[in-house]
Parts: sequence; structure tokens; C-alpha cells
Amino acid sequence: MKIKAINIEQYYRKESFDRFTKDFMCSFEMTGRIDVTKFVEYSKNNKTKFYINCLYIIAKVVNSRDDYKMIYDYKNKKLGVFEEVGVTHYVFDEIKETCTPVHTKFDINYANFYKNVSLDIQLAKEHKYKPNKKEDYSSYFDASFMPWFSYDGFSLELPDGYLYFLPIINWGKYREENGKLMMPVSIRLNHAAADGYLACKFFLLIEQEILKFIGQ
Repeated sequence: MKIKAINIEQYYRKESFDRFTKDFMCSFEMTGRIDVTKFVEYSKNNKTKFYINCLYIIAKVVNSRDDYKMIYDYKNKKLGVFEEVGVTHYVFDEIKETCTPVHTKFDINYANFYKNVSLDIQLAKEHKYKPNKKEDYSSYFDASFMPWFSYDGFSLELPDGYLYFLPIINWGKYREENGKLMMPVSIRLNHAAADGYLACKFFLLIEQEILKFIGQ
């Protein structure tokens, strides 16, 4: 886990960072609806799992900007950026109705990422998945899929003043709207590390990466 230090005095969002770490400690959540019509079709035609394809796109976008990979060291009061972040995702047990968190390293190579996620999911479903006790998972962002409902809004709360900077991402079931398949996606960000522009940018990057992925 490599962390690049950021000089807070030279941080390009210093004014916002100071305001939202000292005066108004807060986070915010944004939900958008993404057109996944061709993405779903592509996944079916290529006999790949839409869920894993979504996870790959999300992880790729999170790793594309330092703003989405930040960490605050409380002990030393230092700001930093992870060189790379993995993803903590959840495997649902239909019998117990509980979720098992699994941790998969990010790999820009789609085939490798797909294989690794598939293996972690299989192990979790067979109750054989075991996290590496020597691994520090603080560099893994949370991503959770809720396939049971196509929601319009979502809210996630963390303790006030807790400077957790990695994004927390959720997405739900897609539904047909005016001939298109629209999927809700939500992102939670700490306001000290991100603003409305960076939240909107996340959705725009998701759309761009989907088009690249399906070859358009």
C-alpha cells in the first residue's frame, strides 16, 4: 500500500479542505441514473456478468483520479493519496440473507480483474473466502450492488467529523424508461476531499468508460 503525501498548504482544494475539516465537517451523497442499455446488451452478447463489468468500470473510474483515492492520517494530521485502491464488494447469501464482504485488488487488465472477482465471489458463495490477515484493506473502497430494487435516491451516514475520504458507491437494479435501461448509481464523498464538480465528474467518467468498454 503506497501513499503519496500531499502538502496541505499546496493542495489545490486547500480552502475547501480547511472549511470542511474545521468549520463544517460533512459528507454528501449524489444519485444519478445511467443509461446501461447497450452495456447490458454487450454483457449478454459476450456471455459475461453485468455485475462484474459494472464493478470493473467503477473501480477503473475511482482509480483514474487522485481525488477519489485520498486518505487522511489522523495521528499525524497528514493528507495523502493511495497509489492504487482495491474494491471491497459484497456477496449475498440468499439462505441467510446476509452479505459477505470480499476484497479484490484492482487490475487495469479487464480479463485479470474479471477472473479475480469471479474467484472471490465463488469462494464467498462456497463459504471458503478468507481475508488475508496480513493485508491492510484501508486502501479498498466500498462498492455495493442492490439488485432487488431500482431506487431514485440513497443516503449513507458516517459519524459527523469522520474524515473518511474514499468514495462509497452503491448501485441498484436497472429499469426500462422510455425504451432505455436506466440504472441508479450513488456515490458518497467527504466534502473536504470532493465537491459537486467531482461528484458529477464521477458519473460522466462512468458514462465515458462504458462507451469505451463496449467499443463506441
